[in-house]
Amino acid sequence: MAILLDIEQSLKILMGNEAIARGLLENGCGMATAYPGTPASEILSAFMHMTQTEGLSNHSQWSINEKVAFETALAHSYLGGRSAVSMKQVGLNVAMDPLMSSAYTGVRGGFIVISADDPGPHSSQTEQDSRWAAMMAKVPVLDPSSPREAKEMTGTAFRLSEEFEIPVMIRPTTRICHARQAVPCDPLRAWINPDPAKNFSLNFERNPQRWAATPRHRYTLHQELNEKLARIASKASYAPLPEFRGNKKRVCILASGAALSHAADCLVEMKADVDLIPVSMPFPLNTEAMARVLDSYDEVLVIEETYPVIEMQVASRRGVRGRRDGLIPDAGELTPDVVHQAVGRFLGMETARSFPAGAGGRRPTLCPGCPHRPVFYALRKTFPKAIYPSDIGCYTLGLNLGAVDTVLCMGAAVSLAAGFSLSFQMAGGEAPPVAATIGDSTFYHSGIPALVNAVHHQARFVLVVLDNGTTAMTGNQPTPGSALLPNGAPAVPVPLEDIIRGCGVRFIRVVDPYDFESLTNALKKAQEATEGGVAVVVARRPCIMDRGAGGVGRVFRMEVTENCTACGHCVERFECPAISMNAERTAVEIDPLLCTGCGVCVEVCPTGALVAHDY
Repeated sequence: MAILLDIEQSLKILMGNEAIARGLLENGCGMATAYPGTPASEILSAFMHMTQTEGLSNHSQWSINEKVAFETALAHSYLGGRSAVSMKQVGLNVAMDPLMSSAYTGVRGGFIVISADDPGPHSSQTEQDSRWAAMMAKVPVLDPSSPREAKEMTGTAFRLSEEFEIPVMIRPTTRICHARQAVPCDPLRAWINPDPAKNFSLNFERNPQRWAATPRHRYTLHQELNEKLARIASKASYAPLPEFRGNKKRVCILASGAALSHAADCLVEMKADVDLIPVSMPFPLNTEAMARVLDSYDEVLVIEETYPVIEMQVASRRGVRGRRDGLIPDAGELTPDVVHQAVGRFLGMETARSFPAGAGGRRPTLCPGCPHRPVFYALRKTFPKAIYPSDIGCYTLGLNLGAVDTVLCMGAAVSLAAGFSLSFQMAGGEAPPVAATIGDSTFYHSGIPALVNAVHHQARFVLVVLDNGTTAMTGNQPTPGSALLPNGAPAVPVPLEDIIRGCGVRFIRVVDPYDFESLTNALKKAQEATEGGVAVVVARRPCIMDRGAGGVGRVFRMEVTENCTACGHCVERFECPAISMNAERTAVEIDPLLCTGCGVCVEVCPTGALVAHDY
């Protein structure tokens, strides 16, 4: 066992992600890795904060993407240490290769895969269900229903992983990740350098037939995996047990995750005498124990997010209802109101709740002073008839400025741009310009192989790398271009220009997007250079919200002069939140509390009514 260091014990109000991080440290997790993505980002941030606050030496790492994060943490498990990797549900897509394969090879030290799902979705391309991926990979998955349970499940997951030498997934959802609860906190179990006098040390047990198995041995490993799942499913400790409420109707509700908490609240509110059966491990389901329970009921309602994982495993039982018969919606988040309506229909009880429509609000937009805004404005001005592939990040909001046409998945801006370009080349004739945008963090994550492929196949397009020096959308986590690690230790920066040049790109220009004239000139020259292949412009300026990055730089005091004609161009086409039309709609006005003083709007105004003054 690992060497442990007790810190302190207390009751703390924790966010779900903080509770998960606390659970990892309480259970001796020596290495935690991640790629940021809402709703999972705070897990590793909290892990880092706790280790730094307590002076612990547990290793943590923001990796370049989810696949690398997975494989890095898995190596620690191969050596016998406990480790964990966290990501959001679409990030799990990136890590599917090592997930599928590691289920076969198994692990040594406890290894947890935390995949945070986003039913709704609130901030994702999809509302896919990670439990489905766990079923496909044939690994157990635990489904917490509260922050406290999420913390407790980390210990369960480590023990289960080590007992059966298998990766174990924990799958919180947005409501669990971001809810807060009073959570009992046990002593932290800190990793420290192994003492040779102790029994524990990291070591690699060489076994090529397991760790480097050829297809013939993989068949054997698959058989062993199936046997593991059968043993896990039969464990009595994971058998679902009903909460008996004096049920007279011979009906019950089967639920897991956040939907379990909503269902419990709903039954109390409705004063319904219905048994509630919590399912903490939806896969592999203890089907024998479940059959014994369900035989006691005539009808069963299954409430789960987002796919019918549990429902399909009990579908052969009589009277099972849920998503498959439409009682539970097949898309969207299961909010308390949605659960209340479904339970009311299931029980034949009229709901007394009213469900007011959500109030409309201002659409999301880039922050005041965001360095991405002038880039999108310049793209529209320079290439008004272009196709604009873009990518995942805050810069997706370039949609509002009319300079984003596609957003598929991370890195796809480069691949789609290449596909558009090569298609037009094949067709011949006049083709529109193709101007793609991608953030620096996204480029490091998955834009590099796409760029190599585009250059190799002689695609011709302009690529703008929006380099704000951080992963801004998820909380300003560092990128590989940073010279410092999150704990302040030195890192080796990997400059974007070096990578882009190494991909074979011949035209590279680095500009400050606040220098609007230089920016537009660089874009024009880049378009001319596309005759020779891909041309790249790096628009470099720190994120305005990254406090450690140096801020705006030179700051101006902005004035709206009498030349303003209320044409609305700066409001509608530039869409800076600090600029709005006055009440009389006779001129625009600038909110000094929102304005960052970047001065870019001076270049936007067609009448020269916006003036920048030095302080």
